[in-house]
Amino acid sequence: MRSPLSEVTKPTFLIVDDHESVLGGTLHILQQEYPQAEVVTACNAQAALEQMAALQPDLVIVDLVMPETAGATAQAHAGLQLLKVLMERYPTQNLVVQSAHIRTLVWLKPAIDNHQGGFTIVDKSLPIKELLQMVDWSLRERTYTPREIRNGLQLNAKWLEVLQLAFQESLQDTAIAKRMNISERTVQYYWNKIRDVLEVYPDTDKNLRIQTELRAREVGLID
Repeated sequence: MRSPLSEVTKPTFLIVDDHESVLGGTLHILQQEYPQAEVVTACNAQAALEQMAALQPDLVIVDLVMPETAGATAQAHAGLQLLKVLMERYPTQNLVVQSAHIRTLVWLKPAIDNHQGGFTIVDKSLPIKELLQMVDWSLRERTYTPREIRNGLQLNAKWLEVLQLAFQESLQDTAIAKRMNISERTVQYYWNKIRDVLEVYPDTDKNLRIQTELRAREVGLID
């Protein structure tokens, strides 16, 4: 079990965010609030995992929209995958999710519920004091998730991949099936399940695919 912060001589914080202004601002705030701490940063998922292995920090503050590697395009899928890996590899790691896309965390609700370390969530639009409170709670190994996460949609990870491929990479069903190594019939099955959960039903006056995309964006399942 991780020691409380008061018992750590020089705690280490890792901030993962690809926006320089946000990264610098969060870094400054933490250095002011925790002057004894070593604060390190990472700008993509790969760098974050390397820092984790080398430093084993006491706290990780992570955004959800980021590149997988240096030079790659930032996307929510990369951040969600990073968070999933962190919880799998480091089940007692104290985590703070600081993001403008917190609703996408519904995909990880079972993993969040089972996580043994501190886990808190804060929207980037909230005042700094909210971030500091979430940092403090996570360090105390508390859990805080907003209502929309606690009661949010719970969809199969394969369905999320279909949404990502269709609406972020503009792939048609044939290409989606090839990328996922499944049949087109299975892709159609996934679409039916997605639309059922999103409550998107056939309407002769509306394009079903467009309505699905609009609803998925509305509830925060895709950017």
